[in-house]
Amino acid sequence: MATVAGPDTVSGWAVHRPGPVDSGPLAFVRRPTPEPGPGDLLLRVEACGVCRTDLHLAEGDLPPHRTATVPGHEIVGRVAAIGEAVTQFRVGDRAGGAWLRGTCGVCRYCRAGRENLCPDSRYTGWDADGGFAEAALVPADYAYPLPDAQDAALLAPLLCAGIIGYRALRRSALPHGGRLGLYGFGGSAHLAAQVALAEGATVHVLTRSPQARELALELGASSAGDAYDSPPEPLDSAILFAPVGDLVPVALAALDRAGTLAVAGIHLTDIPPLTYQRHLFYERNLCSVTANTRQDGREFLAAAARIGIRVTVSPYPLSRAPQALADLAADRVQGAAVLTPD
Repeated sequence: MATVAGPDTVSGWAVHRPGPVDSGPLAFVRRPTPEPGPGDLLLRVEACGVCRTDLHLAEGDLPPHRTATVPGHEIVGRVAAIGEAVTQFRVGDRAGGAWLRGTCGVCRYCRAGRENLCPDSRYTGWDADGGFAEAALVPADYAYPLPDAQDAALLAPLLCAGIIGYRALRRSALPHGGRLGLYGFGGSAHLAAQVALAEGATVHVLTRSPQARELALELGASSAGDAYDSPPEPLDSAILFAPVGDLVPVALAALDRAGTLAVAGIHLTDIPPLTYQRHLFYERNLCSVTANTRQDGREFLAAAARIGIRVTVSPYPLSRAPQALADLAADRVQGAAVLTPD
């Protein structure tokens, strides 16, 4: 194992008792520095994005897979140690750890290039400790090489918000030059919007946050209204980023004939009854988005570099991770929340 000297312990935050964010589900922890096993990287965390999935895990919307897990799956760090058989990274490289951290590689989904549906898939911050800490282990085969020159805080949201937004955009079947509606405009949506705009789409944003509406217009959206408003024209495609089931019929009703609504979240409140004629007739489509493949990640990171994607972040020191989650829950975050070393 190649390594550089470092402290014997690392500090961070773990989900101690899942519950409402104001009940204090995160607990400060100090643990021995993990040692990389075969195929692993040990990353010294430079930045970690705060994703809505982290909030769902902390609040118990997603059942914990293990006790006292450190959340965080938008990890930017420097390789401090590598396990046996790692050849694609060296100590000192910058690398990123994302949500997907393992698949079986042999099931019919993996063999068909749909590893995001693997029944044995594993996830950073859910099945293993993540990046709300000073260091984290990431399997090298699921890590992404990242540029040295960019600000780590601006890279972090690309690793989940960006990748999932990209997959959601593809799932929405947006035609070239099409009309796209984005419901919710946080970390993921503000990145997906820029990819869509670069590809010639007209983008309409619908969100309850006045600050997010302002950001949407700055980024080039043609309109920005309240989440329950009707867009100014029928939509070819829509993506629901807000975890609000009540918005599903609203977005479906806004679709033109043959339009597609993609639901991007890992958790959604209950969907109210749909009316066939109003919401689904004329071959409107409703689909979900489940995690991502590594190919999604490679494609999105290449697209982000090509178009010079603008990342809007609200930085927090690692010591204020609970506040970052609370602000995310209350829609007080502009763009994406990111934790950085104190």
